[in-house]
Amino acid sequence: MAGYAIKEMFLTLQGEGMQAGRRAVFIRFAGCNLWSGREADREKAICQFCDTDFVGTDGDGGGRYDADGVAARALSIWNSAQSPFAVITGGEPMLQLDDALIAALKGRGFEIAVESNGTIAAPDGIDWLCISPKAGSDVVQRSGQEVKVVWPQPALDMQAIARWDFAHHLIQPMDSADRAANEAAAAAFVLDNPGWRLSVQSHKYLGLR
Repeated sequence: MAGYAIKEMFLTLQGEGMQAGRRAVFIRFAGCNLWSGREADREKAICQFCDTDFVGTDGDGGGRYDADGVAARALSIWNSAQSPFAVITGGEPMLQLDDALIAALKGRGFEIAVESNGTIAAPDGIDWLCISPKAGSDVVQRSGQEVKVVWPQPALDMQAIARWDFAHHLIQPMDSADRAANEAAAAAFVLDNPGWRLSVQSHKYLGLR
C-alpha cells in the first residue's frame, strides 16, 4: 500500500501568517497526535479547538500515494507555468512528511511550506516552517520561519515562546463561539507586545478553504 495518507489536496490562497494571500496547493495529511479528529474524543484531546477535518482520505484529491504520486498530483493541481508552491499541513504533517516526499516535491520545482504543532522535529529541506504550539504538548521544534499562537491559550508560556528562534512571531484569534472576544484579545496582546504580529484567517472571510 502507498505510504502517505492524504485527506485532501486542493488549490487555494494561503489564508494565514506571513504568506497570507499567496496562491498555494494545500496538501493535507490525515491523522494527528494531539486529537483523534473524532468529536467524541474532543474533550479528552490535548488540542480541543482544532477546526480542521483531517480524518480519513475521502477529501478532494485525497487518497493513498507514494512520494512521486503526491508530487505529480500536486503539480497537476497547481496547473501554471509559474514556480509551484505547496503548503503541507494536517492534522500533523510531521507524522508522515519525510525526505522522500520533500525530494519528490523539490524535483518538480516546489517551494515547500509546512504547518506543524512542533511536537516532532522537522526534516531538512523545508523552505518555510510554521509552528503552532498547543498548550499541554511538548514542543521540540523551536526554530523556523514563523511561530503562530492560536489565542487565547492561557497555559502557554509566551515569554519563553518569544525567545524561540523564529523570524516572525504571530498571534491568531481562535475560531470558536467566542471569536469576537478572541479577536479583541489577540489585538490587545499585539498592542501590548510589539514583538508580535496579528494573523487572521482571511480565507474564512473570503469563503475559501
